[in-house]
Amino acid sequence: MYIRSIRTRITIWYTCVLTVILLIVGGAAYELLSYSLTNEMDKALDKVAKVLIQRDQSKSATFVPSDTDQVTEIDQAFHRFPVFRHEDHYFLMRDSFGNIDEHLSLPSAEKLPLSKKAHDDAMRGLSTFETVDGLEEYPVRILTMPVMESKRLINLVQVGMSIRKIDETRVRFLLIMAGVLPLGLVLAASGGWLLAHRALKPVGRMTAAARRISAEHLSQRVDETGTGDELDNLAKTLNQMLTHLDAAFSQIRRFSADASHELQTPLTILKGELEVVLRSTRTPEEYRATIESALEEVDRIARLVDGLLLLARAEAGVLRMDRQEVDLGQVLEEVYHRLKPLADSHGIELRFGEIEPLHVQGDRECLQSMISNLVDNAIKYTGAEGRVTIGLQHDSRWASILVSDTGSGIPIEEQKHIFQAFYRSSEACALAERGTGLGLSIAQSITLAHGGTIQVESAPGKGSLFRVSIPIVS
Repeated sequence: MYIRSIRTRITIWYTCVLTVILLIVGGAAYELLSYSLTNEMDKALDKVAKVLIQRDQSKSATFVPSDTDQVTEIDQAFHRFPVFRHEDHYFLMRDSFGNIDEHLSLPSAEKLPLSKKAHDDAMRGLSTFETVDGLEEYPVRILTMPVMESKRLINLVQVGMSIRKIDETRVRFLLIMAGVLPLGLVLAASGGWLLAHRALKPVGRMTAAARRISAEHLSQRVDETGTGDELDNLAKTLNQMLTHLDAAFSQIRRFSADASHELQTPLTILKGELEVVLRSTRTPEEYRATIESALEEVDRIARLVDGLLLLARAEAGVLRMDRQEVDLGQVLEEVYHRLKPLADSHGIELRFGEIEPLHVQGDRECLQSMISNLVDNAIKYTGAEGRVTIGLQHDSRWASILVSDTGSGIPIEEQKHIFQAFYRSSEACALAERGTGLGLSIAQSITLAHGGTIQVESAPGKGSLFRVSIPIVS
């Protein structure tokens, strides 16, 4: 079953991870405790064995089992160490062949075994620690220590002790862990739940705020905590996204309103002209003039619709390009001859600047449309007796199409808006220039579709220079 609540999933994961950590730490603590207890016992066995060997070597008489004082003396040697005071202990003396010396052993120790490994180690002068089962209820820890003389084994000393205390300590530790671990996990899970609730509380506020925001209320923003943590960064990211969405919706609304306005004007003119014609009988010349005027408005609508379709496809990334090798110089020449009559009618000199022969990969019709829009725009805003120049340059990577004019120029504050659809500069509004307002926007879209860039250099009273850079594909 999938758990939808992030808070619950975090708590479960936190508890599971903590359980694994506690089990690992508990296991490590158990092993360290066992090692420490066993090591302490081994040190005590080693010290007892050395004490008894020293006492044996310092006396001419032997420990006689029937001698109660001697047996008590052996027990006292064990009882010097707290670890032996309440545990069964064993002492056994063997000769170099492993035979038991009953005069120097405790009767209870005769059942201590001597393994082959312990005897072999003793022959090399090494002590051996072993844990043996079956001697009593609990296993017995045995130390076999050699007694050497002139690097020769003369005796073997075996001391042992029950590990009952070690086992009981281990069991107590496990019982404590078994009792503490579940309680700790319950407390940790409760704390994790509270921490997750507190940590995710801002997410709940963001969710509530996001639900209140709609397309009509994109100006609202998610509250930021100002802490600089991940949730605060998330809130900032959401606010940035809302800002972009607000700008995009505003642009769409403005675009729709401008498109409706631009379409409404020619449609109104077309409707008015047709209604006037239908009110009374006209002469053939009047009918012809009305039809020609209507066709002009239809052409204007067609151009506007074509421009809107091109921009829509460009923004959607589906603008189709019939890429082939194109002679840019020839395209510029075609644009020059097509727009020369328009420039002459406005009293403007249209001329070629520096033209370098160059072939690029691109859509011929789109490139021609882009250059035509730039030249037409330059003619439109250049006064009589002005000059519009078309040029072409290139380097190893870029082909640059240059369209300059001697017009009034573009104010700096308006230059960042001129490529927006339907944007009309203050000069265009003052001159009541008639157009769709899509020319520069279409030029930019075509340029971007070719992987290029378009830039403008202009200043009021000094004319403008549009530079289109298209990458040269080798």
